[in-house]
Amino acid sequence: MSEVTIIGIDLAKRVFQLHGTSEDGSVVFRKKLSRGQILAFIAQQSRCVVAMEACATAHGWGREFEKLGHDVRLIPPVYLKPFVKRQKNDAADAEAIVEAALRPNMRFVAVKTEDQQARAMLFRTRRMFVGQRTQMINALRGHLAEHGLVAATGTAQLKRLADAIEDSDTALPEGVRDLGRMSLAHIATLNARVAELDQKMRCAAKEADVARRLQTMPGVGRLRRLRSRHSHRSCHPSGAVATLQPGSGSCQNSIQQAAKPGWARRRRWDNVTSASSWSQAPWLFCRQWGDLVPRTMAG
Repeated sequence: MSEVTIIGIDLAKRVFQLHGTSEDGSVVFRKKLSRGQILAFIAQQSRCVVAMEACATAHGWGREFEKLGHDVRLIPPVYLKPFVKRQKNDAADAEAIVEAALRPNMRFVAVKTEDQQARAMLFRTRRMFVGQRTQMINALRGHLAEHGLVAATGTAQLKRLADAIEDSDTALPEGVRDLGRMSLAHIATLNARVAELDQKMRCAAKEADVARRLQTMPGVGRLRRLRSRHSHRSCHPSGAVATLQPGSGSCQNSIQQAAKPGWARRRRWDNVTSASSWSQAPWLFCRQWGDLVPRTMAG
């Protein structure tokens, strides 16, 4: 039997579809494996390329396969769709992953580290709490507006609603007051959670080396420099071309821009330091590669 050089895996919750091919592209095996069997099977294979669709669980599996010595390649879903030859199913998706990974000009996603995923969770949790707080404030405004208490949008107007609820001269039913106090208590809890996450972000921004260098750029705050750190990984032109990872805010826009002719050949640089001249900047931030690189690489 021919030696397997690339394995395409269609990820799932319980049953995984694997498609293995040799160097000439001929099919070596098509298998269905459960979650508990996949690591043992991949460990038995000789060192090869393991390709998967870039999704939430792909990074965890990618780290495990890299520990086994394999070369992991994650492909954005938008690039896989043209390679599905027939009716969409698990076997067709696994074969399409192999076909896409064989393309020499394919753009791959770097495997996220555990630290990057933890910081991504920090951002998403904060965004969820901020959304819940906005939802609760808008709901309270709407309910009180039905009783004649109207306030402008924004968290700054929340105190006016709170004072109106506690004011005994306000014509509000007692049930409405109780529900209003309950909503205000929940909003206060969300404010405390958001403040706690903001403190965690400030501490994380101080600990990350790249984030400390990014803070020297004009107009880059804590959230932006930390987001750049957790959303990107070093991508250098000596290896495969890489794109932004799913979960970062500009992933889809970057993929669309990357499809434009000539985009990958243009290098756009920003000074990372507050030096008075470009020649004095030891580090530059390349928006194409999404990471800090030495100034000597700017060419």
